Amino acid sequence: MNLQQLTKWYDFRGKTAVITGGTGVLGGEIACALVGCGANVAVLDRNPDLPEALKTPMDAGPGKYMVAYADVLNRNVLMEAAQLIQSAYGQIDILINAAGGNHPQATTNPDNRFFDLPKEAMDFVFDLNIMGTILPSQVFGEIMAEQGEGIILNVSSMNAFTPLTRIPAYSAAKAGVSNFTQWLAVHMAQEYSPHIRVNAIAPGFFLTNQNRFLLTDEETGKLTPRGQKIIDNTPMGRFGNPEDLLGATLWLLSPASAFVTGTIVPVDGGFHAFSGV
Repeated sequence: MNLQQLTKWYDFRGKTAVITGGTGVLGGEIACALVGCGANVAVLDRNPDLPEALKTPMDAGPGKYMVAYADVLNRNVLMEAAQLIQSAYGQIDILINAAGGNHPQATTNPDNRFFDLPKEAMDFVFDLNIMGTILPSQVFGEIMAEQGEGIILNVSSMNAFTPLTRIPAYSAAKAGVSNFTQWLAVHMAQEYSPHIRVNAIAPGFFLTNQNRFLLTDEETGKLTPRGQKIIDNTPMGRFGNPEDLLGATLWLLSPASAFVTGTIVPVDGGFHAFSGV
């Protein structure tokens, strides 16, 4: 064991990371961490206005960053973004597919039965989560194939392990992300280079702009019945904080995980391990 080498594993100076959905709560936290670890970071989003909460820590460096418009469902736009990033930073080393989400009309409730869920809403969820992972992986993965090295990190979900009630499209879509992660890991290693690794993290329950008021009451801040049920089934007894993702993420992006590919790492406070008894 070389202790000097161990200390360098999380130094990302000279590396370029592309993050789709990088202005979101979780993607933004990862972007800030990578800039802080010295990486050049390209934040891709349909809204290229970087929130002040992200801009301040990213301005502090030591890495550099840029924000570019991109639509993860438009291959041509992704290719334009890739050219822009290569012009700015040269080689692209890391792709993090953090874009994703649900749609209210793809969620069941007493007024929106499963049998009546509109196809358009479910198409939106499948496209955003699955195709929104596959298309960037095609565009940036091809660059990695030409280089003979690179890392792709997808964002799956606890729903991929065991589907939650009320969100059938999102659960199925994230299961597809996990399956695609495994397929792509094998494909890239066998067909192009064993130095191209593909993994995923599977966050448990984090309070984000999308789910905050499904899990907590907007007026009182107390847990909703659904939020309480989640906490009761999370052995650590709390929701995740965005920074809780960073340890697993940086490990999967670093040489520390050089022999790890095709895996989905839960970051969930023990939720997936708890039987409820």
